[in-house]
Amino acid sequence: MKRGIIVFIVAALVLLTAGLWFFSANEKFKPFELVGMGILIIVVLFALFIGYKKISSAKRGEPTEDELTKKVMQKTSSFSYYISLYLWLVIMYFSDRLDYETHTIIGAGILGMAVIFAVCWLVFNFTGVRNE
Repeated sequence: MKRGIIVFIVAALVLLTAGLWFFSANEKFKPFELVGMGILIIVVLFALFIGYKKISSAKRGEPTEDELTKKVMQKTSSFSYYISLYLWLVIMYFSDRLDYETHTIIGAGILGMAVIFAVCWLVFNFTGVRNE
């Protein structure tokens, strides 16, 4: 139950910090930065969904991690790691052609990894995992 509450606190802090950054900037944002903000909001919404699931299952008296949850997380992490390697290869290939700074490209890669993990988790959570 405490971990679910911590997820909500961290998500609120991330949204608060991103909101302060967004509204305190005096210059116009590049489209790439707005895409990054959208991805950040999607990742926070995903975290809020996970926190809600944990709190609701704790209220029903279910264990926080059962065998299926562990199996789904294992498959999600391995598959998202595999896809993220290809993401970084694509980023390395296009990094010479882009005129963004290094920290911006690395931040986009990290946000891309988070989105890949979220999509993989959604796929494995809703389609299930085969019993191997």
